[in-house]
Amino acid sequence: MLDSPQVQGAVRKAIAAVVGFLVALILLLTLLIGGIYLLGKAATLAMTPYLGEAGALAATGLLCLLLLVAAFYRVTRPAPRRSSQRDAEAGSSPNLVEALREVIRENPVESAFTAFAVGVVEQSDPRLKSLLLDGGVALLKQREAEARTDPERERPDSDVKSDP
Repeated sequence: MLDSPQVQGAVRKAIAAVVGFLVALILLLTLLIGGIYLLGKAATLAMTPYLGEAGALAATGLLCLLLLVAAFYRVTRPAPRRSSQRDAEAGSSPNLVEALREVIRENPVESAFTAFAVGVVEQSDPRLKSLLLDGGVALLKQREAEARTDPERERPDSDVKSDP
């Protein structure tokens, strides 16, 4: 089947496209890192007459550190909830897609692990796949029931119960 010239040509084109994309990405990242380095060096040179060489290096380093902390904070903080979205959820029962989105927002790491596990076992064992999906649906229903009974209470992560 792979002996066909059309298939071989398509595979070569696909490999060339992937390699071209990776080379372009590496070039772009190299230019970006080089530009940041040159920008830092220019800032240090600009401040040297006023602060001296050591002071300029310290000021540039502090600025870079503050930018890094700000970027890290921005990436790790939770997404803000909109009041209109909260009111819409309180007024009507959320559909399955909205409920799944809420679970994913509240438990991103567990959701990623579950998606990875389902992706791995999907190809090999359909029984294990259905077991994982049934467990996820059961947890979703449990979460929905908890939200209906006590909507004001924040559920800590240590209260997760598992049925044997």
